[in-house]
Amino acid sequence: MELNNFILHSTRVVLPDGVREAWVLVADGKIVSVSHVAPVGEAIVELGDLVLMAGLIDSHVHINEPGRTEWEGFETATRAAAAGGITTLVDMPLNASPVTTTLAAFQSKLAAAVGKLAVNCGFYGGIIPGNTADLAPLLEAGVLGIKAFLSHSGIDEFPNVEERDLRAGMPIIAQYGVPLLVHAELVSDHPEATLMDEFPRSHDAWLRSRPKHWENAAVELMIKLCREFRCKTHIVHLSSAEAVPMLQAAVGEGLPLTVETCPHYLVFAAEEIADGETLYKCAPPIRERANNELLWEALRAGLISMVVTDHSPATPDLKGMGDGRFREAWGGIASLQFSLPATWTEAEKRGFGIANIGKWMSSNVAEFLGLGDSKGKIAAGYDADLVVWNPDQDCLTAHSDIQHRHPFSPYARMNLRGRVLQTIVGGKIVYDQGNFPNLGCGNIILRKTT
Repeated sequence: MELNNFILHSTRVVLPDGVREAWVLVADGKIVSVSHVAPVGEAIVELGDLVLMAGLIDSHVHINEPGRTEWEGFETATRAAAAGGITTLVDMPLNASPVTTTLAAFQSKLAAAVGKLAVNCGFYGGIIPGNTADLAPLLEAGVLGIKAFLSHSGIDEFPNVEERDLRAGMPIIAQYGVPLLVHAELVSDHPEATLMDEFPRSHDAWLRSRPKHWENAAVELMIKLCREFRCKTHIVHLSSAEAVPMLQAAVGEGLPLTVETCPHYLVFAAEEIADGETLYKCAPPIRERANNELLWEALRAGLISMVVTDHSPATPDLKGMGDGRFREAWGGIASLQFSLPATWTEAEKRGFGIANIGKWMSSNVAEFLGLGDSKGKIAAGYDADLVVWNPDQDCLTAHSDIQHRHPFSPYARMNLRGRVLQTIVGGKIVYDQGNFPNLGCGNIILRKTT
């Protein structure tokens, strides 16, 4: 497979029309053909019944370089992605320094990524108060979307927007046909806001301090603005199942609105998180099991179309691993390497199949990013970005196997199924059962600006 041309055979190839036996011819980094009949006289790489699938695409990743590379950087993040079967990811604009809210900052980020990518990497720009004039230059330079926070982002240089800021920015974003990605929480006073003062190590107090109605109100606002400006609007990391009916109605109305959730809202449950376990802190918070089962049903119904990580790592001290105080701990789940087995482990229990994983974590994400003509499918003419994995094998991860810059994650404590064996980027094996034979295969992805 280190040659330019090779054929992969598996009895379980995830194709646009289902999971079938196929022979996939790859040449010069592209998929040349997909055949359901064995070619004669050709050297074939035999995968047996291992799953061959288009590589995962993760459209929600915080890499933090330049400026906060001690949290995470391009080299470690993309190695972890490769180990997890991810062949393309998109970097969020807020955790680097400078934040990606100007053209100059974007150029700085592009320069920082050169030569460090094990997998492909695209980028978002950000909208903050006062940077409306920066949006068009960012979009002309090739960012894949624009990110907004409706509540404090955790980074002072990336303040949250208000409705007036969105009213100024959404017409510009709409002209370019890219999505506005929204962290949907609208902060308001409520009786349990002070619980963190009394119970600083309690996840339940953290949960109750960020209620569902914050999320519901933000979603309602974004539906209103989406209807008014017809700007593609994407709700990131949905956690409140109470927002599902209004989102379903908005999509049924024909609004250009999409929704994602993350593995941690599908896998973990607030009732099971012990005091001081700040590894599980994120915003919005991990909610109750009953709520999260309704998110699974929204996936089944197709309202939630994507499962992406929101990988947001930090140093052990920032994560509060010493004192376990939730308010002070950085909010984010280290997850890039674990998203496939974590999602598959729980999806299989609920009757979902391998084809669902391919849609939620690859093809639907490619379409969302405007990459649906080159990535996310095993089909002739598509990039040879592929993952080989065994859904029937336990995924046991030793501490030394974790590729994130800081090797801790709540997923590392779990008994997961679905082992990633090989990750192929542009026809080259980047990850091979614990080894990385071809680092540096990733490309910078910019939006086509014709």
